[in-house]
Amino acid sequence: MMKTWLPATLAAAMSLTAFAPGRAQPPVDTTPAAIPGLTAFSGVSTLPMTSDEVLPGQTVVVRDGVILAVGAADALEIPPGANVIDGSGRFLMPGLAEMHAHVPPGADPPRDEVEDILFLYIANGITTIRGMLGSAYQIPLAGEIERGEVLGPNFYVGAPSINGRSAPAPEAAERLVRAHAEAGYHLQKIHPGVSRETWDHMVGVAREVGLTWAGHVPADVGLVHAIETGMSTVDHLDGYVQAIAPEGVLAQVGAGPIRLGGLANGVDEAGLEEIVRLTIEHDVYVVPTMYLWENLYGAPNPDEMLRQPEMRYVSARTREGWRRRAGGGWGTPEDVERYLGLRRRILRMLSDAGAGILMGTDSPQLFNVPGFALHRELQVMAEAGMSNYEILKSGTVTVGEYVASHLGLDGDFGTIAPGRRADLVLLGSNPLDDLVNLFDRVGVMVRGRWVSRAEIDAGLEALAAKHAG
Repeated sequence: MMKTWLPATLAAAMSLTAFAPGRAQPPVDTTPAAIPGLTAFSGVSTLPMTSDEVLPGQTVVVRDGVILAVGAADALEIPPGANVIDGSGRFLMPGLAEMHAHVPPGADPPRDEVEDILFLYIANGITTIRGMLGSAYQIPLAGEIERGEVLGPNFYVGAPSINGRSAPAPEAAERLVRAHAEAGYHLQKIHPGVSRETWDHMVGVAREVGLTWAGHVPADVGLVHAIETGMSTVDHLDGYVQAIAPEGVLAQVGAGPIRLGGLANGVDEAGLEEIVRLTIEHDVYVVPTMYLWENLYGAPNPDEMLRQPEMRYVSARTREGWRRRAGGGWGTPEDVERYLGLRRRILRMLSDAGAGILMGTDSPQLFNVPGFALHRELQVMAEAGMSNYEILKSGTVTVGEYVASHLGLDGDFGTIAPGRRADLVLLGSNPLDDLVNLFDRVGVMVRGRWVSRAEIDAGLEALAAKHAG
């Protein structure tokens, strides 16, 4: 049976009434900004995310999208002409990241659909996304967001995927990798079906042109070879369960009759420790997308899922598509729980050992509403045994480290310090105490642009009205 991962308080927080302008909100004291782009958060408790420490009574000054200064409120003077946001009794943390995001595919999707999804991320405190199935229009869109012409999270764009159909032979993979690097994509997406010969050739070309690759682990390649040849991120924990299953079980899987429970039986404990070690040794990051897998295999009741409060922010067409896709047949409830429990155990072991974990949900996928799904993902990560700090770290400082080390771009975000990108979330309560407090948002700042609670409320109301009925 599908578990309800969120406490009642979180479900209430995700309802439209929780965002409604008529609801009493804590006041945000501001003065007119005499100097455009200059903002100061005064008297706020900060979560720098370099540790689990909370620093009370701080002033944070932002100018032109960058954190200019951070210091004790009684020692750091607020510059004249700054737009002052009262942080008394509030908590300021770096914005979160969605590292397996999707925006509408295709050559020219309706612009309103694109901007709606971008807004849903911002409304949920997500200031960075990594798009994992790119289209050509997304490269200039990322530039528009960076210049402030479109409201949206910072956007790292994955290229159209290399898979068994798009690259049936090494030469096809080479053409795609070279074309995608020249076009300016930030990384190469991988889907299943790639042969080992094609994979190895792709790896050599990708290294030559400086394009990293991430996503699924093709069955012919296998997790160990993917890790050892330099895969950047393994998404969905793809291949981890197979890598630690006994050979006899894998042979049965290949023949077809075995279900999830059998796959999760007889775990090779030494192999599990070895695969965790290899992940860390080769600096491979993991995007677990736990909540999606719980839905894919847990056979949730679609009527119950579609009554979740955030469903009002997506179209009726999308909701009906999710209803049709809801399925099951993966084994008994006990089989499914054994398999999902193993996934949680693998995630816990990776986290405890120090592997790089990155937040991600694969939204919008089955019952995953962009932005809102990330908060449900965090609850499953907590169920796996990760601490609140480790979970928040996976969407902040660790993301900056990945962007710098694997994408070769400025990882100047994910912490609160001078010189860092001003991607911030102001909360009314401490998320280290309870992840539900991430919904207690006063406002979101992306590249120095302040998006108030009132603006978030209005946008969500408009989306709900658009998709009503």
